[in-house]
Amino acid sequence: MSHPLYVAFVWHQHQPLYKSREADSDAWGQYRLPWVRLHGTKDYLDLVLMLERYPKLHQTVNLVPSLMLQLEDYAEGEAIDPYLALALTPEAQLKIKDKQYIIQHFFDGYFHTLVEPHPRYAQLYHQRQDNGAAWCLEHWTEQDYSDLLAWHNLAWIDPLFWDDAEIAGWLKQGKNFTLSDRQRIYSKQRSIIKRIIPQHKQMQDRGQLEIMTSPYTHPILPLLADTNAGRVAVPNLSLPQTRFQWTEDIPRHLSIAWEMYLDRFEQEPFGLWPSEQSVSPIILPYISQQGFKWICSDEAVLGHSIQRFFHRDEAGNVFEPELLYRPYRLETEHGDLAIVFRDHRLSDLIGFTYSGMNPRHAAADLIGHLEAIARSLKSHQDQPDTALQKPWLVTIALDGENCWEYYPRDGIPFLEALYERLSRDEDIKLVTVKEFIKQFPPTETIPSQQLHSGSWVDGSFTTWIGDPVKNRAWDLLTAARETLARHPEATEEANPEVWEALYAAEGSDWFWWFGEGHSSNQDEMFDQLFREHIAAIYHALNEPVPNEVYQPVDKHEVKGDRPPQSFIHPIINGLADEQDWDRAGRIEVGGARGTMHRSSNVQRLFYGLDHRNFYLRLDFKAGVQPGKDIPGELHLLWYYPGVTNHNSPAPISLLPDEPPLNYHFHHHLGVNLITESVWLQESHSHGQWHIRACRAEVAFEQCLEIAVPWADLHIEPDYPLEILAIFADHGEFQSFVPENKFIRLQAP
Repeated sequence: MSHPLYVAFVWHQHQPLYKSREADSDAWGQYRLPWVRLHGTKDYLDLVLMLERYPKLHQTVNLVPSLMLQLEDYAEGEAIDPYLALALTPEAQLKIKDKQYIIQHFFDGYFHTLVEPHPRYAQLYHQRQDNGAAWCLEHWTEQDYSDLLAWHNLAWIDPLFWDDAEIAGWLKQGKNFTLSDRQRIYSKQRSIIKRIIPQHKQMQDRGQLEIMTSPYTHPILPLLADTNAGRVAVPNLSLPQTRFQWTEDIPRHLSIAWEMYLDRFEQEPFGLWPSEQSVSPIILPYISQQGFKWICSDEAVLGHSIQRFFHRDEAGNVFEPELLYRPYRLETEHGDLAIVFRDHRLSDLIGFTYSGMNPRHAAADLIGHLEAIARSLKSHQDQPDTALQKPWLVTIALDGENCWEYYPRDGIPFLEALYERLSRDEDIKLVTVKEFIKQFPPTETIPSQQLHSGSWVDGSFTTWIGDPVKNRAWDLLTAARETLARHPEATEEANPEVWEALYAAEGSDWFWWFGEGHSSNQDEMFDQLFREHIAAIYHALNEPVPNEVYQPVDKHEVKGDRPPQSFIHPIINGLADEQDWDRAGRIEVGGARGTMHRSSNVQRLFYGLDHRNFYLRLDFKAGVQPGKDIPGELHLLWYYPGVTNHNSPAPISLLPDEPPLNYHFHHHLGVNLITESVWLQESHSHGQWHIRACRAEVAFEQCLEIAVPWADLHIEPDYPLEILAIFADHGEFQSFVPENKFIRLQAP
């Protein structure tokens, strides 16, 4: 029997718990931030409505219980957040602090897709950017504020709904919005949100969707079981002062999730998305005992579990596809669990890279990868054949809401192009994971104790533990949990408030934002919410709240140097759009000593990547001119540590004989800063440099921005690389950045 290539898309829908425990009387509402409401109108419903148009295509959606509770609050009109409170306030009643908040926050969202397409919204944005917040406060009229309040809510309504008569009318109107208009926009938001859960249930009942759940408030179960699990992947990881070990909380989170699912979808759940795809041997019996049949994690977890690293070719395709593209069996004392592992690269291409491509080209690229996987699997068959002799499952799993903000029209053109092609393709079949494992139960077993303890972020837990700030938060949680344990009378029936506060504090999201690694414009609010949940535990027990609970976990200072926070996709126009670079690595340069004193016009350096390009940005003092205030050339030198290559000295004269300038390099990109022309060279034998084709982009206006395609460098994924930037005039050395070190990255 021959088989198509089976593909399981799993969309993870989740938002942190924004509901405060101390804001019942706050005029701005219980919900500290608006993202459940805004993503509810932009991302959750349209994703499945798009799929519904293609009934042959089956997918899996994970609805986290804490997200569903918040969606239901908004649907019933029982949730209000500061953004909504202001939108429903008559503009004549806005106070100075209200206006300041509006000016600062009501452009939240990606400019190129949410603001720029709407002329009036873009006009107000440019007024703030060009003139500053103080100017807006002085010059904006009540009508300006009313329009901005309206547009922030309109822009977050998915384009799929723009043919609605009322929405179309508002979009055409463009300006002169009234309080009545804003009230009706809010009513439209509620009507969209009300449809989310029923639509998922309807498509589940028809068999096109599998809905899966997660632990109640999205905790990292392996860390609830034992914070020492952090040292499995990172043996020298710094741990909190006090060990957190509360395995008894695991079945509580699972049971609540199970009952919530049963109540809303009228059947038992089959699959569990472990929060952040975090797994460990100790959590498996609890999952199986609750009744779940399958879980998912990341290829890095599989690699550690079976002692294989999934090397890829230059195109990004796995060399051993037969190991990754199949379910595995995990045996527990309460029965077997199936586990699937996502293709990390394919998932990231959708999540981080395809948004910057032509939608049809992006869809073709993804299908091309799937076709390459099928060909590779065929080449591994015992007998040569043009069809697959065994069933194989490619799992693509990622956040279902966050990526679409960066796609044109919220991803609709990309998904249409992808789904249209897949609907016609007889060699690729989209299935739910439940469908696949019921028809093709796993035949390979991973011994449960051999399962690696890790997550979908680097196969470790360092995103949630190990940083001093994260560890400080764990210590606060541990102290509160121990206090609860000293109150046996405080059962879930007798004192539900204390347990709800505990479950909220155990959620993963707080630890994600603490310390190094991730940051947002709302870090202080996440800190506050976490400590509110901790304080609520003590309040519910009539215990005094420790003083440290009232102190911020982090200082929330503007930090200097940092590594890249995520993939980036900047538009190379030299205009230094801060949104384009807010997740980039950053190195502060101005004020440095040594050789840098001769090029102190350089203020800072930003760097990052996606699956298509390496990106670099240099910020200079205002008004500098290449060839006059700064040298006329920039030379990027690339070195690949641990990789055997031909390497040559930098092709620049008068180089000081000192590291790292006297190192040998494999690639050289020259940039003429005056003409914005580029040339690429690759090292060959005997220290020779050969010209290669180059499609790098360069723009120099307010700053210097460069994009270098990985395809031009012809390197394999996961290569480590180190880059040095040298300034020169007519090929003669002038200075270099960063001082005495490399820009360090790893190819995606």
